[in-house]
Amino acid sequence: MDPWPYDGDVARGPFLPIRHGTAVASILAREAPDAALVPFRYPRPDMGRMADLVARAASDGVRILALPLGSSSREDWTALADALARYDILSVVSAGNDGRDIDAAPVWPAALGLDQIIVVTSSDGSGRLAQGSNWGVRNVDVMLPGENVDVTDFRGASGSASGTSYAVPRLAALAARLLARDPEQNTAELKAAILARAIPSPYEDHPVTSAGWIPDPLAD
Repeated sequence: MDPWPYDGDVARGPFLPIRHGTAVASILAREAPDAALVPFRYPRPDMGRMADLVARAASDGVRILALPLGSSSREDWTALADALARYDILSVVSAGNDGRDIDAAPVWPAALGLDQIIVVTSSDGSGRLAQGSNWGVRNVDVMLPGENVDVTDFRGASGSASGTSYAVPRLAALAARLLARDPEQNTAELKAAILARAIPSPYEDHPVTSAGWIPDPLAD
């Protein structure tokens, strides 16, 4: 239902497009080069269409959804939550970039608390929570380096990007590689295999996620 298949979210206005998808996808393509990428448009403002999106993804054989997006409205994500309960799909969700504890001030869908979701936030290379990245020992599962990540933008130009949106494709790429090694894993087993890689941060005095830090998602 989208006649304009371009990388430009115009929800904030036709002259203020957010060009996000290509940069995120470029990380997935680089870190999971054997995975097939199936792109979908974020269906704002009709968020009820998230159910159709998940159903279509499942029919296409998708096992991992990368969701570097969110909002402050739980109602936006009801359809997604209902749909995920019906399919064996792992959703890798960004914690958000508001610099807040999302246990106390939730961001959705990160705070849905579903078994089918793994929530990731961004760290620097030393294991320190990145400035502006959200955290939560209940609602955020893991952090990994998502700062100054090499990307290719919608023009084909090289650059770098930072934030939880760019931690998402790194974690999704790790999930894709693990799944390729053992395609019979279900979502719960795949999520457990990812979280088993997390260690306590050597920098943070107190936990900022439930599982810890993955220093290098490429270290297979």
